[in-house]
Amino acid sequence: MGSPAFAQRRHEQRAQVRRSVLDATEALLLEEGEERFSIRRLVERCGYTAPTIYHHFGDKKGLIDALLDERFGRLARQMKRVPRGDDPVAYLRAIALAFVRFSLRNPTHHRLLFAPRAEPYEPPRSAQEARELLERAWMELWEQGRLRVGEAASAGQALFCLIYGLASRRIARPEDEWSKTGIEDAIDALLRGLVADARRNG
Repeated sequence: MGSPAFAQRRHEQRAQVRRSVLDATEALLLEEGEERFSIRRLVERCGYTAPTIYHHFGDKKGLIDALLDERFGRLARQMKRVPRGDDPVAYLRAIALAFVRFSLRNPTHHRLLFAPRAEPYEPPRSAQEARELLERAWMELWEQGRLRVGEAASAGQALFCLIYGLASRRIARPEDEWSKTGIEDAIDALLRGLVADARRNG
């Protein structure tokens, strides 16, 4: 049995390989798209052999799935750090802002996470966690009878389209003179239109 120090070094080496391969995968996917992406090109980019890549990730699909899960995991963790509080509207506003701010701080991740896939795929668990955080916040308001919509899904879709669009547009046009309060103003306007005041439903 190896020493604890040896086991720690092996763990760190494996983590370094995964980070390097995933970073190179992300760069290639953004440069060339999934359809042109290949393990051969990845080997040229990251310096690790194809057998090493297959050992860690299985195949091309496993590699891309691992990358998306890791990147979505960062987003989900940031959204989970938002304090729950007593006001469901304030909480929903805060996690919506967390989504946009994560995207603006990590524009490469944002492009990758929402880039079209070459074939249908099951979203990683971390992506589902991020989506579920938004859905639970909407459902709480729906159950309180505070949404001015026919179904909760339409409100959730409206919010997601708004925050995705806010992030995507700013990432695509960083040279534009964006309002410092534009993101907050847009989210607040949507919430005012879709969410009824609690006092009217008490």
